[in-house]
Amino acid sequence: MKRIEILKRAILMEVLLIMLAITINGMIPLLRSTSAQTGKKECIKWVEFHPTCEAMKYAYQTDVATHGTEDEINWISLLAYAAAKSGGNFDKNSVPLMRKLVGQIQDKETTFSKAVEKLEYYAYYQEAYEAVLGGMVGEFEIEEKDENGNVVFLKKYGLKAFLPIAQGFPYHDYDDFGSSRSFGYKRRHLGHDMMGQIGTPIIAVESGTVEAIGWNRYGGWRIGIRSFDKKRYYYYAHLRQNYPYQEGLKEGSIVTAGDVIGYMGHTGYSDKENVNNINVTHLHFGMELIFDEKRREEGNEIWIDCYELTKFLYQNRSETVKKEGTKEWERVYQMKDPECEKYRN
Repeated sequence: MKRIEILKRAILMEVLLIMLAITINGMIPLLRSTSAQTGKKECIKWVEFHPTCEAMKYAYQTDVATHGTEDEINWISLLAYAAAKSGGNFDKNSVPLMRKLVGQIQDKETTFSKAVEKLEYYAYYQEAYEAVLGGMVGEFEIEEKDENGNVVFLKKYGLKAFLPIAQGFPYHDYDDFGSSRSFGYKRRHLGHDMMGQIGTPIIAVESGTVEAIGWNRYGGWRIGIRSFDKKRYYYYAHLRQNYPYQEGLKEGSIVTAGDVIGYMGHTGYSDKENVNNINVTHLHFGMELIFDEKRREEGNEIWIDCYELTKFLYQNRSETVKKEGTKEWERVYQMKDPECEKYRN
């Protein structure tokens, strides 16, 4: 009997370890499957985005440093490599891991394609991270002062996404993704709260199209902006009472990354419009990923934790100035995003 009990426990332990291994690896086999009947790859059904600010900074700096060279390394691909090596977990070893690969590529010991060809889940992370970060780095033109103090447009390659809080305005935050919310019904918090002052200018993180604007019983005055590639939906909520949005914004408006789109407040948690029922003044900032429009319409939404991403974007804050005689602020330096020009023409 004792031997049988020991055997049962051993089998149970083995099953538990297998389940744990699946969990540690992000349950990737369950996140995107292949239909046995059609053989077609199904869309990604969930994404957990865990790259640290430090990992994103290193990958980004590598991208900019190698851009246009023989050993060009895309920052999203580099992050996907690190994720595939660690089951999506990022820690203090992630940057050294990426740095080692970059060194090997530059020393001609390997190529990036060879380094990832045997990584089982690299393709998954590449697609998932491309959905998160795809519009944030690229070519653009931005106004800057030249040596004579004249404002001119300069062509650049680099980070063209911005922190959602304007430069010079204080805020504080912490990683609150997934915490409990109870208004209306018990649910998880699927965004990132950034606490600050009423009237703080809220900035478009990425260029895109206004997809939703107006009152929402949970988010109060809110605005939703869809990236041009349709993969990202940026959600900015609890905007200011009485004057929530930048003048002229409406559904279908094109906005450029760095534009002022609204103002921080504490509206929401009410079926009646223009009500301040949120206790703490803050911006609720969220990012939804869209891989399949039908699944989204059916309520299968994919929201990611943006805390580390906002830490990364802190290096690029849009400078604003108050428009005299109004309640509005506007950006100081204009930016030309090639993607915007395509949709405006």
